[in-house]
Amino acid sequence: MAGSAAQGEYVAHVLGFPRIGAQRELKTAMESFWKGESDEAGLRATGKALRARHWQVQAAAGMDYVTVGDFAWYDHVLGTLALLGALPARFGLDSGKLDLAAYYVMARGDKDHFAMEMTKWFDTNYHYLVPEWTPDLTFDHGVDWLFDEVAEAQAQSHQAKVVLLGPLSLLFLGKIKSGLSHKLELLPKVVAGYEKLLLRLRGQGVTLVQIDEPILALELGREWLDAFLPVYLTLANAAPSLLLTTYFDTVSAHADLLRSLPVAGVHLDGVRGVAQLQEFADKWPQDKVLSVGIVDGRNIWRCDLDAALATLKPLHDKLGKRLWVASSCSLLHVPVDLANEHKLDGEIRQWLAFATQKLDEIFVLRQALNGSADVVAGQFAAARTALAGRRSSPRIHNALVQKRLKAVTAADADRSSAFPARIATQQKRWKLPAFPTTTIGSFPQTPQIRAVRAAYKRGETGHLDYLNRMRDEIRLVVERQEQLGLDVLVHGEPERNDMVEYFGEQLWGYAFSANGWVQSYGSRCVKPPFIYGDVYRPEAMTVGWSQFAQSLTQKPMKGMLTGPVTMLQWSFVRDDQPRSTTALQIALALRDEVCDLEKAGIGMIQIDEPAFREGLPLKAGDWKEYLDWAVRAFRISAAGVKDETQIHTHMCYSEFNDILPWIAAMDADVITIETSRSGMELLDGFGRFQYPNDIGPGVYDIHSPRIPQAGDMVRLMEKARGVIPDERLWINPDCGLKTRNWPETYEALSHMVQAARELRERARSKPAAA
Repeated sequence: MAGSAAQGEYVAHVLGFPRIGAQRELKTAMESFWKGESDEAGLRATGKALRARHWQVQAAAGMDYVTVGDFAWYDHVLGTLALLGALPARFGLDSGKLDLAAYYVMARGDKDHFAMEMTKWFDTNYHYLVPEWTPDLTFDHGVDWLFDEVAEAQAQSHQAKVVLLGPLSLLFLGKIKSGLSHKLELLPKVVAGYEKLLLRLRGQGVTLVQIDEPILALELGREWLDAFLPVYLTLANAAPSLLLTTYFDTVSAHADLLRSLPVAGVHLDGVRGVAQLQEFADKWPQDKVLSVGIVDGRNIWRCDLDAALATLKPLHDKLGKRLWVASSCSLLHVPVDLANEHKLDGEIRQWLAFATQKLDEIFVLRQALNGSADVVAGQFAAARTALAGRRSSPRIHNALVQKRLKAVTAADADRSSAFPARIATQQKRWKLPAFPTTTIGSFPQTPQIRAVRAAYKRGETGHLDYLNRMRDEIRLVVERQEQLGLDVLVHGEPERNDMVEYFGEQLWGYAFSANGWVQSYGSRCVKPPFIYGDVYRPEAMTVGWSQFAQSLTQKPMKGMLTGPVTMLQWSFVRDDQPRSTTALQIALALRDEVCDLEKAGIGMIQIDEPAFREGLPLKAGDWKEYLDWAVRAFRISAAGVKDETQIHTHMCYSEFNDILPWIAAMDADVITIETSRSGMELLDGFGRFQYPNDIGPGVYDIHSPRIPQAGDMVRLMEKARGVIPDERLWINPDCGLKTRNWPETYEALSHMVQAARELRERARSKPAAA
């Protein structure tokens, strides 16, 4: 192994660092560029400054390598395609001359192009852009961006470890669009492209490449597993030293394969796959290093340094200095720096570690292994004190919540009647037309609305003024929906900063950061709350807003809630009890809210679960346990209402076909799903499964500035009519509209209403095949 390892030293490193910036600098620069307020040079300057800062943070913390290649202008998978010259053919781009404007067309779409499909990165809340595989791709003549970044790091005297998404994972994560019967048909071209890339990196003086193959944590078919050895035998001849990296779960089933690969080392997730570590160490080849991710890259709780060291010591006894210490995965999934949290509750603050603090934890463990335990004894003592304080804090447990959990019965998860009886009652009550139109919940959040909300939070606006401003916005949203002719309305959610944060702020057991931003996709950043204790709803959270909105219209007004699984998945969750228990606590709090909405006259209630699949374990053998408790949590949140109250749910940007029995078991009266980017592809599975309840396939990609025409929407819905009976189809956007502006939203929704009218005419004259 080159670099530090060649000198016989212990190595500390991370698999990646957050790229968005502690103050979301990259987000601001991207959005300014998209609006035409700045040029490409300005955007690139921001990226360069962020990279330099993040490398310096890693070096200052004692990391032996800084990661280069973890930066992306939107998404690292799209960045890999640009680097290899394998851009989707339908955009007609010259990859060798790609500029950022064209790059963002692929990511976001424009008036002439649909954006690339987007889906979840394994079981995280990060969304990647899905490669599009066609036989004409060349995997050659890509951009020079990575090589420029390597040169930047070298100029700053850093020991650079380049990070690449591995060739087999890249292929696996894409979708065949035409002309191929199997993704692996492209493998020779892909390997040739990686060979050229690695040779060029070696010629640039790079000594170590971290090559990520996260698909090894999945249950792979034999054809994929058999491809690894020949691929890496080929790449080893061209490459600098390779550290093959796995994460998110155990890879113990592939231990023999990983031992046999011609790589300089392998990285294992020591947080989610701790049981695999000793097995690997016992038989690990003498010529390979074993990197162990012992500091959690997926959560914000302070590392138990004593426990981590106890895990590392027997590995150290076997491996000596061939044991490297690292984060479990990229730190992309946690906020940047706890030092920016000046208002956070002092007791809770000491329980936390963000990305910058995790660097310190890795270095402390490295030092302890290196025989310098006395030097870092103070850090161990501080961690010990903080962890003991957290375990004994009276804020963690709530006797009322514990009592209620014990009282839950199986009947609490069941509606009074089955769906056929319920939907008949609901149709009689609402008398909706065929293909009823609705939206997913939020409407554009203008700068003015955001400013009012921020001023209220700072105490600069009184409660009455704030209430009146929010009500004015709700009036506007309701009026515009009435003008458009939508059938089922929403209040627009002007009072909500985020679909999880808004509710978490009103629940006991949640805490919040001021600057704990995490990238979800592109410029979309979220500030996940952290669940530190038992969850309890002290009072109603949404009833007043929904009740006011319903008073403005005779049409049905949906109450809008975030579901228990999404409230769990999009938070940093406590690690001192099973996640299923925390989900049930949240479900009970939401059940109270659902019942209160019904009592207030709200007859349609949407309980969003976009993160339902996100929590799915990577191994299919572990699915049932998760799906059973996730379904139970949703049903408990929804089942306290009468038959005439219609329960909706929403899911987006995930594949659902292999878990449809559990989605059906959730028993929502209406489900809305994202389908526009995939051209209704996702809906085919619902049709084959004969999904029994009502369904609204999305016809408007709200993550793209492209405004679809009514004809586009009709064509999508005709595909839907081919697999779902007309009487069970709704028409709606893919997701909420908060990120769009009013002119494009109004135009797109007017087209949607027009499409619904045309569909009703067609249905009267020509019933669908389904």
